Amino acid sequence: MFDVDEFLAGPLTARVATTGPTVRPTWYLWEDQAFWILTGPWAKLAGLVRESPSIAVTVDVCDVGTGMVRQVLARGEAEVLPFDVPRGRRLLSRYLGSREDKWDARFLSYLHDDPEVKGTVWVRMVPKRFVADDLGYRV
Repeated sequence: MFDVDEFLAGPLTARVATTGPTVRPTWYLWEDQAFWILTGPWAKLAGLVRESPSIAVTVDVCDVGTGMVRQVLARGEAEVLPFDVPRGRRLLSRYLGSREDKWDARFLSYLHDDPEVKGTVWVRMVPKRFVADDLGYRV
C-alpha cells in the first residue's frame, strides 16, 4: 500500500463525474478527508451538484517509464459551500507554485475578487466509498 494522503497531496488532476453522465478534469484539494473543488458560474459543476449531489472522483497516475500505477476512486454526496480565500490559496499554490507574482491574473482574481460577486464556490465531497490501489509493476 502507498501513502494515500501523500499521493493526493500531489498536483494531480482529478476527474469528477456527475449525473448525465458528465466527466470533467479538475484541480482539487484533498483536505480534512474531503475533496475540495473550486468552481463557479463559468462551469456547470455547482449547478449539477445542486441538482444531484451524488458524484464520483478518480485521481490516477500511470508512468510506463517507472511502472508506477496508482489510483484513488471515491464516491459520495457533494455539497456547494461558500469560497474561502485561505483554502483557495492552498489549492492554487499546489498547482501554480508559491510565487503568486508569477501566477496568471485569472488565478489571482479568485483570491482578490469578492467571491460572492464573482460567484466562486467550493464543491466539497467527503467520500462514502474510497478505494486506493497500487497497481504498479516492474519495468
